[in-house]
Amino acid sequence: MYRLVLIVVTCLVGVSSNCLAEVTDSRAVRPNIIWIMADDLGYGDLGCYGQKEIRTPCIDRLAGEGMRFTQCYAGSTVCAPTRCVLMTGKHTGHCRVRGNSARLPESRKSILVPLEPDDVTVAKLLKGAGYATGICGKWGLGERGTTGIPNIQGFDQWLGFLNQRHAHGYYPEFIWENQDVRILDGNRGGHQGEWVHDQLTEFALRFIEESSAGGPFFLYVAYTIPHGRYEIPSDEPYSDRPWPQSVKNYAAMVTRMDRDVGRIVTQLESLGIERDTVVFFTSDNGAEIYYFRRSNEVDQYAAILNSSGCLRGYKRDLTDGGIRVPMIVRWPGRVTAGSVNDHVWAFWDFLPTAAELAGVDPPEDVDGISVVPTLLGKQQKTHEFLYWEFFERGFQQAVRYDKWKAIRLKQGQPLVLYDVTKDLGEEHDVAAGHPDVIARIENYLKTARTESKYWP
Repeated sequence: MYRLVLIVVTCLVGVSSNCLAEVTDSRAVRPNIIWIMADDLGYGDLGCYGQKEIRTPCIDRLAGEGMRFTQCYAGSTVCAPTRCVLMTGKHTGHCRVRGNSARLPESRKSILVPLEPDDVTVAKLLKGAGYATGICGKWGLGERGTTGIPNIQGFDQWLGFLNQRHAHGYYPEFIWENQDVRILDGNRGGHQGEWVHDQLTEFALRFIEESSAGGPFFLYVAYTIPHGRYEIPSDEPYSDRPWPQSVKNYAAMVTRMDRDVGRIVTQLESLGIERDTVVFFTSDNGAEIYYFRRSNEVDQYAAILNSSGCLRGYKRDLTDGGIRVPMIVRWPGRVTAGSVNDHVWAFWDFLPTAAELAGVDPPEDVDGISVVPTLLGKQQKTHEFLYWEFFERGFQQAVRYDKWKAIRLKQGQPLVLYDVTKDLGEEHDVAAGHPDVIARIENYLKTARTESKYWP
């Protein structure tokens, strides 16, 4: 029997009928699932999304052999909550982790909130369905000694960073390997001998090879590229460009990640499982400008690379530059090669998508909707609303409703409204001309979230 593999750069038991059943032949449809996710990669940082300066031939090939989405949204505009949304299928109005950190009301002490035992993750669902499960890279959903670590949340194997702040550097003295510390001897004493991204890729390649001989597998590759600091062994192939060094390093990091995405796809082909594999490639949120701002290079970076493309804003913004992300899905023989799709979906759709692919039921309380029908060219159920909330700049909210995008930047302020099908840059507030749309969104916002003791 053949096995199918799903790869994401983004089903449990008891589904009696689904889109996969309509297209199956004599092969068993239990794909491997790989989710590859960059960190702070902008909507415009890939050649297939309009980038002119950064070379990304392998990811562009991925798009040429798969489906490129133009309206896919991250779970949040920063790291930890977007990863919680991805893992749990719940948007930030319902999920456990709604910000990078929280403050306890009684003490105002800043804490990192972990996932708890009753949180159902996509890894738990797939492991329960017989999948081998592995993760490498940045986790951000539980520190050592908590119930949130990957091995407790459904992953058989794990290598990387528990803490997102620890993941800011590329030459750490240690990383986590399951529940033990792996010392990187080449980086001790301030040396830069082991670039950690290489170890993450080696883990991914090894996990695929070891798992390919058994049942289906789920691999979550949570790369830390191109999140600052912009440390890299070489700035090739951009060494001779007349750019600031940080811009050269940023571009080189993206190109180096592109090479390793290519290595993963090549390994699938060498093992003969590429037609049994669905590959998702995406980013966790919009592009970051903090490190360029700190070095007074924002204008040069924006002019040279234009990482947000046609969108307005960056990471930490609820405009689309902060939350609309590249999304490519490759599944040879199933997903139409070279297709471009404008279906509107978000990270909370991944859990029910994976559940359907694995032939299992998702939890009833998820906010997501499986996008398997879209992948297979079938009729797709759509969201009426997409919802985000964000706390680093006060309590902010955003809603995507049909062609409309509404944002509330501060409690008590009126919503601003954009038609993002015509106004990609979200420059023209049309709220005054569409009171009916505003009223409908306001009515939705009354029930869009549940209270959280960490993010009230």
